[in-house]
Amino acid sequence: MNRLVNLFRRYWRWILLTPLGLFLMFQAYFFLQIGWWVNHNPASTSFMRQQLAVLQEKNPKAKLQHKWVPYKRISRNLKRAIIASEDANFTDHEGVDWDALLKAYEKNSRKGKIVAGGSTITQQLAKNLFLSGNRSYFRKGQEIIITYMLEFWMEKERIFELYLNLVEFGTGVFGAEAAARHYYGTSASSLSAGQAARLAAMLPKPRYFDKHRNSGYLMHRTALILRRMGSADVPR
Repeated sequence: MNRLVNLFRRYWRWILLTPLGLFLMFQAYFFLQIGWWVNHNPASTSFMRQQLAVLQEKNPKAKLQHKWVPYKRISRNLKRAIIASEDANFTDHEGVDWDALLKAYEKNSRKGKIVAGGSTITQQLAKNLFLSGNRSYFRKGQEIIITYMLEFWMEKERIFELYLNLVEFGTGVFGAEAAARHYYGTSASSLSAGQAARLAAMLPKPRYFDKHRNSGYLMHRTALILRRMGSADVPR
């Protein structure tokens, strides 16, 4: 025990500063990578690579359905639907909706486990770009840090463009163009209001709804989003 105490006294600075240094290095990597993505499109995300690995465990030849399309070639219907469904205050907040986070925390406390996240569109993008799908307060903290980095570097339209092109819409299906082709055999630019609302309704559990497309909940949620779409404030 005395030996351990002596070692700590001798090397306490390294013991304490090394984890801090590693943490700061990770944050610097995230910060610079996001800066690069202001003018360059990500080929994939951490979450996409994780899902591809899962698919390839069953089928080594599996590939993701994903095609990048510019913001202007994505239906305004889909933009309105996702804003209405996922983050009505997207154009107003600075990346984090603290009221929503507080409500999620209170709900999690009542349930005794993490069942709600209260994430904005920017937070969802932060998680998909760099983090895992596991839920923990540590991961939520890192998600918030990355969220503010995204808001520092990017305009709302660019954040939304990345989100629309990278979000999961089904098993191995990522981005608006792949989703439009997968579900409706059309392009992201041609999605109708009803089609867009249905895609937005699938976002909380896209792999589940990919297999259960006639779910009563999905139909109810789609109708609700359709009613809200008219008041959705979309970045131009």
